[in-house]
Amino acid sequence: MEWIMLLIAAVLEVTWAVFMKMSEGFTRMLPSVITAVGYIASAVFLALAMRKLPLGTAYAMWTGFGIMGTTILGVLLFKETMSLAQAGCVLMIAGGIIGLKLLA
Repeated sequence: MEWIMLLIAAVLEVTWAVFMKMSEGFTRMLPSVITAVGYIASAVFLALAMRKLPLGTAYAMWTGFGIMGTTILGVLLFKETMSLAQAGCVLMIAGGIIGLKLLA
């Protein structure tokens, strides 16, 4: 169950980060509200996951999922560019997350 909580926290992290971009510096109301709610909900689910998961594992995986998700959505939704080197680094982060899951 803690892994599901961590996954929910990670999805919510990506959600609030994307909506923060859409809020245009908190000048748009709905994306700003979704950012705030998503941020709080993400922290709550992360805290629930940390009841059973080690701090370092949970936090590294949460931030790693966030990096991967926001990077991919930045390219898809906002037409941001990603170099081959950046893609390689994101793949290394994915490898770290897989390693943490297998070893935790």
